[in-house]
Amino acid sequence: MRAPDVVVVPTVRADENPTRFDAEDILVAVEIVSPGTGRTDRVTKPAEYAEAGIPHYWLVELDEPITLTAFSLVDGEYEQVAGGRGKIEIISPVPVSLDLAELTRR
Repeated sequence: MRAPDVVVVPTVRADENPTRFDAEDILVAVEIVSPGTGRTDRVTKPAEYAEAGIPHYWLVELDEPITLTAFSLVDGEYEQVAGGRGKIEIISPVPVSLDLAELTRR
């Protein structure tokens, strides 16, 4: 059992306020790489999430420059579909614009 740092689920499921979500509930799993979790977040978790059928996986690297890499599940494996630093535009599963500097500002 894994617990992503952030998950995106359908509103209907979130409104049920469950104590946990099943893999089939999750539209996007987001991992934020921290010291000591790099290999797990970059290798192990994506493989497990892909096997579980989670359609989208985002990886946030907090080392400067802060980056986000977005992956979509294609034929059982994740393929990079977006990424970069600063302001990021992601079109799937829904169009979203993220400003990484603003999201990580204290």
